[in-house]
Amino acid sequence: MPRPVAYLTRKESISSCHRLHSPHLSDEENAKIYGKCNNYWGHGHNYTVEVTVRGPVDPTTGMVMNISDLKVYMKKILMDQLDHKNLDKDVDYFKNVVSTTENVAIYVFDEIKKLLPQPELLYEVKIYETDNNIVIYRGESM
Repeated sequence: MPRPVAYLTRKESISSCHRLHSPHLSDEENAKIYGKCNNYWGHGHNYTVEVTVRGPVDPTTGMVMNISDLKVYMKKILMDQLDHKNLDKDVDYFKNVVSTTENVAIYVFDEIKKLLPQPELLYEVKIYETDNNIVIYRGESM
């Protein structure tokens, strides 16, 4: 018998700094594309990160997954790896990947997926770079 499907979201806040700069572009191209975000000294954000899992509600526990477990997985990636870090200098992934919010969302999605006992439950990572700038990544590619 089919079970109801629910979406479970947990939210955390992190502070990180970065500089938008592609090694594949000249300094002039970087300045033109990224503007003030290409500042040599970088800049910071107080990101709000939401991670959503989606799945059938277990009839015994009444949960898609235990939110306490999701909290632990998010801490391992967000707090331990990204919070109060310079993304470009402290996170190996961003040594050759521009640390746009889009790429931060991809990183968070991929890293949390590796930790989940049921990775197919991971539905979405949503990052609020500012109140007005939001990125959503669901693991899709084209």
